[in-house]
Amino acid sequence: MSDLPLPLPLGFRCHVANIGIKDDTDDFVVVVADAPCSASGLFTRSSFAGPSVLVSRRNLADRLAQAVVVISKNANVATGPQGLANAEEVTAGVAARLGLASADVLIASTGVIGRQYPMDRVRAGLAALPAAPTGTDARTVATGIMTTDTVMKTAEAVVAGSNARVVGVAKGVGMIEPDMATLITLLFTDAAIDGDGLDAVFRRVIDRTFNCVSVDTDTSTSDTAIVLASGAAGSVDEQALEDALFDVALSLTKQVARDGEGAETLIEVHVDTATDAVQAKRVAKAIVNSPLVKTAVHGADPNWGRVAMAVGKSTSEAEVDQSSVVIRFGDQEVYPAPVDESGLEALAAYMRGDEVRIHVSLQVGAAEATVWGCDLTDGYVRINADYTT
Repeated sequence: MSDLPLPLPLGFRCHVANIGIKDDTDDFVVVVADAPCSASGLFTRSSFAGPSVLVSRRNLADRLAQAVVVISKNANVATGPQGLANAEEVTAGVAARLGLASADVLIASTGVIGRQYPMDRVRAGLAALPAAPTGTDARTVATGIMTTDTVMKTAEAVVAGSNARVVGVAKGVGMIEPDMATLITLLFTDAAIDGDGLDAVFRRVIDRTFNCVSVDTDTSTSDTAIVLASGAAGSVDEQALEDALFDVALSLTKQVARDGEGAETLIEVHVDTATDAVQAKRVAKAIVNSPLVKTAVHGADPNWGRVAMAVGKSTSEAEVDQSSVVIRFGDQEVYPAPVDESGLEALAAYMRGDEVRIHVSLQVGAAEATVWGCDLTDGYVRINADYTT
């Protein structure tokens, strides 16, 4: 990845700083637009959703926003009325410094659950927020929202037929089985589109990208996906904008899966000839989430029986005829056509690469789905065994 700055789209500026939430890494990010933006957001469906999610949901009701603040290394979840009051104080403080209404500020937060914000440090960080931020590098934003990520995650695309751009950042490596998005992803565009149109486009994009990623089957309490459109580059073709948003979101989705906690291998599972998209995604998720499949990939073991197991447990006999199913690792069919010893050795070599594709054809329809995940390593266990200490 290039070390060159990645400029935010026209009409956006940022401020990134360390306010002492944890360690000496950046943990406080504000991105502000020059004017109110069309906006959309999708959030965790967890019943333990944090105050940041509750506040942002409320503030996005009118599909307008002008700024987003992210506090990392502290999730501010399961913190009761005080946690909600603190989240509201943060949005109000950002709004006051930037000359905005509190309702125009969105908030996201990620990190350890069950701990209150250290409000003395947060207030000092708010006091140091410039009234007119001058930062424009999305890479600093991506770095500032990281927790246990090993690399920053950024992506960009140009909207075809225009000068408009889409730039996205994401964080997330564990507690990822989103029902809507990854832990935190922020997308910015200078294309002009109304709030309702942007919301419809964003929902379709998220469903085909972040809703198709899983690291460990666990849904975060803080999942937040936000898109802001400044309109500074003018009108664009709506389909072209959706395509650009999809390209950015797909890149970020794969980056999240590849950087799963302790991960060494990206797993892509494609299920086709399914009855419908729901069935295809259900089967694909069962495969990518199986600990036995994930450990087989980690060990470069082409044990297709584990894939067959995952197909079987996620479907009924009325849905699927096992004699018609086809399973492939990469381009190599492993079921029902048998693989000899030399073929298995070649597959093991393939699985030692940094990306493994599993392809299952159910032979019951014309629908398909692709999902992404990662292998299961001892590193994942170690990271999460020591997470709060």
